[in-house]
Amino acid sequence: MSTAPSRVFSSDNAAGASPEIVDAMARAASGHAPPYGSDPLTDGVRRRLCEIFERDVDILLVSTGSAANALSLAALTPPWGSVLCHRHSHINNDECGAPEFYTAGAKLVPLGGDDARIDPDELRAAVRHKAGDVHSVEPSVVSVTQATETGAVYSLDELRHLGAVTKEAGLRLHMDGARFAGAVAALGCAPADLTWRAGVDLLSFGATKNGTMTAEAIVVLDRSLTAELSFRAKRAGQLAAKARFQAAQLDAYLTDDLWLRNAAHANAMAARLQDGLKAMLGVELLGAAEANILFCRLPQQVSERLLSDGYTFYHDRWEPGVVRFVTSFATTPQDIDGLLHSIRRHTA
Repeated sequence: MSTAPSRVFSSDNAAGASPEIVDAMARAASGHAPPYGSDPLTDGVRRRLCEIFERDVDILLVSTGSAANALSLAALTPPWGSVLCHRHSHINNDECGAPEFYTAGAKLVPLGGDDARIDPDELRAAVRHKAGDVHSVEPSVVSVTQATETGAVYSLDELRHLGAVTKEAGLRLHMDGARFAGAVAALGCAPADLTWRAGVDLLSFGATKNGTMTAEAIVVLDRSLTAELSFRAKRAGQLAAKARFQAAQLDAYLTDDLWLRNAAHANAMAARLQDGLKAMLGVELLGAAEANILFCRLPQQVSERLLSDGYTFYHDRWEPGVVRFVTSFATTPQDIDGLLHSIRRHTA
């Protein structure tokens, strides 16, 4: 049975779930299991993540990426502290004050840098700014996003540099990994190199954008934080009674490298779109698609015609004429070719 090409390029959250995830949920629905994360599936996910990250880690399963970020930051900074992040980061723009709420008032301090990557010189100044001054918030934690909100990816050297600046100042390092799998697939490196070997203490390990339904995880790379995080998760309503359903999703997600295969496919579809747009007159690419997000500038009439054709994507949110296309594990080559055909037709 043929399936009509998708015209949804607004977000990877719009995609459904991988069949392997659906099957795992169905299997978890039968029988009985201990509640609150004490089930064998949850323990199995933890052991698998220990293997992936090449060290003994703890995990907390949560239902949303915002919960993972906010709870992580709450465990890393006091209420009088500050969170140094990029001005385009998700925690700064898209979480409705959740980090400030869960930290009981810590201040987000936005920094600049190309492609939503923190500029190391700005960070070097910020980690020392008014440190120890009782009249100001105390620099406490740095939060980086991998891959970034523009689809860029921090290189290993860039991460190590930022990690060194962070640790030299005595600060903690958090990584928002909503699209972590995409970064690992793009760089082809070990997850350990992208995280704890670069100084990361806590990782928000994203999965919903890449094939699961309602499962995310906080990977605790510094296990001294586990006890506090556990209490914070319960207090925030993020300790699921039937955690085995979240664990079942993540178990299938990690099995046979599904997480990396899904991410590599999403990245490849963004690259296919980028290659097709390069040759078109009237289209200006804005940065490279290193993961699964592509920004470009289209004539206003082209965007309007695409919307009339039934395509969905973000446009004019950043500035007039700028659009964002996001691919996912469910995007097909036919989806990309259909979009390219429509853009070519409307720019002719």
